[in-house]
Amino acid sequence: MSPAVSIKGLIKNYGRVKALRGLDLTIETGQIFCLLGPNGAGKSTLIKAIVGAVRPTSGTVEVLGHSMPMEARLARTRLGYMPQVPALYEDLSVRANVKFFGRSHRLEDLNRRIDRVLDFVGLLSLSGRRTGTLSGGLKQRCSLACALVHEPELLLLDEPTAGVDPVLKEGFWKHFRSLTEKGVTIVISTHLMDEPLICDRIGLLREGFMILEDTPENIVAMGKTDVRFDRNGKSFTERVGDYSRELPEMLKRYGLDQGISRISLHQEKLEDILLRIIRERKRDAE
Repeated sequence: MSPAVSIKGLIKNYGRVKALRGLDLTIETGQIFCLLGPNGAGKSTLIKAIVGAVRPTSGTVEVLGHSMPMEARLARTRLGYMPQVPALYEDLSVRANVKFFGRSHRLEDLNRRIDRVLDFVGLLSLSGRRTGTLSGGLKQRCSLACALVHEPELLLLDEPTAGVDPVLKEGFWKHFRSLTEKGVTIVISTHLMDEPLICDRIGLLREGFMILEDTPENIVAMGKTDVRFDRNGKSFTERVGDYSRELPEMLKRYGLDQGISRISLHQEKLEDILLRIIRERKRDAE
């Protein structure tokens, strides 16, 4: 199966500002790809390149078999985009908002599609409510329904769960995973450190470079663990890589003597690992 997104040597400059610097990226069909990076890293420019909203300075962008931005009109009928701030008409009802976006795609059997997508995001019973009266989380659901009504093959989500309560966020992720099981590809931009761990792959952008791209499991395996021993009223710490392998050997060295009263582990979290990688790459570049 061909990849959903294939990017090679992508460079995008805005005058003297280098937003993307020779980026290569492949996103396979049916996976959730998490895009991480601080403000100014190039995330928004990358998403705009994928939807064909910007013309690369050099390099190629292929989306669902279409060369972007030349074939953007053809590709956009197969794309869905949910912005961080819901782009909704607050004077219209939930159903009217979804219908507006559906009509822009000239869909057949539109009312059936609207019912189905509103049921999918849990808003069918609120379809007549004016959007401006909804809570932030419900507006996010409505925005997602607008992005899904035409049943896109590639879904781009910018901070989809920002400001959403934990229960609703869990529901969103169930929706996302059920979509990938149907072959939909999802690209998520987020700054929340718990969400990348439930994606299929993570891409870390910094200053226009993709400095890391791997599975969550492999990235977590890069983490270090501090092992602290309390012995005879004193404490000392050793740092190890794969503690599940190295800890037994360490314990053998100490012989688990009677003076050891406590052993505690402190593992690096994903955020710690990524920050360390950024610092190491920056130091290497210097």
